[in-house]
Amino acid sequence: MSPSTPLGDFVWYELLAIDQARAKSFYTAVLGWTTEDWQSDPAADPYTMWMNRGTPLGGIMALPEGAKAAGAPSHWLAYVSTPDTNATLGKATGTGAKALMGPMDVPTVGRIAVLADPQGAVIAIYTPANERPAPPDEPPIGTVSWHELATDDWQKAWTFYSGLFGWKKGEAYDMGPIGTYQLFGKGGPPLGAVYNRPPEVPVSNWLLYFLVADLDATLDKVRANGGQVLYGPLDVPGGKVATCMDPQGAAFALHWKQA
Repeated sequence: MSPSTPLGDFVWYELLAIDQARAKSFYTAVLGWTTEDWQSDPAADPYTMWMNRGTPLGGIMALPEGAKAAGAPSHWLAYVSTPDTNATLGKATGTGAKALMGPMDVPTVGRIAVLADPQGAVIAIYTPANERPAPPDEPPIGTVSWHELATDDWQKAWTFYSGLFGWKKGEAYDMGPIGTYQLFGKGGPPLGAVYNRPPEVPVSNWLLYFLVADLDATLDKVRANGGQVLYGPLDVPGGKVATCMDPQGAAFALHWKQA
């Protein structure tokens, strides 16, 4: 338990990859990241962190064998802060979520757990062992600028997440055939949005948007390094976005903001 840890900040992003070496090659080429190995215990295998201009933003791990055997592709996992992982996980499972991993302690790092929300989207919770700086209001280039939940019933999902993390509604947009696109945050700049998934999105899931300086050039790098551009570029308020898939099936999006 860490009373100084705020509730509801997105603080870490982890790629669970079928082939870690191939994933490193792709994302360093496309987004300009570097990687750095870290060990909490000399006897443990090193954990590879994604570094954006010298600052860690997430990590990469092997996709668990059970998930791989079940046909799961590589995928991104977002971690949300909480002052008490046990209490937050208990609240989540008490309102229809399923605990997938943990809670467990990672030496010198903190306490984590992974859960599937009542409609199946997977997210992680994290109580850091040490105080962390608050996320910046304006994400730097190369970091996650938007968190988007496509789900079976956005209103039920909103009830779950707002109750779990204290998130507040922002503006809501009418997206025509797919209905309401509900922004959310913590009272400052919006963190993301939740909406009803269209038929082409097969399961409820969180999609991460990485901020880039040049969208067209980055999309060229996606294609050149074996990835796919699924949708876009599309105009959005203040910029453009595109949805992509890496060579191992992990979906992600790119976001360019107009200066």
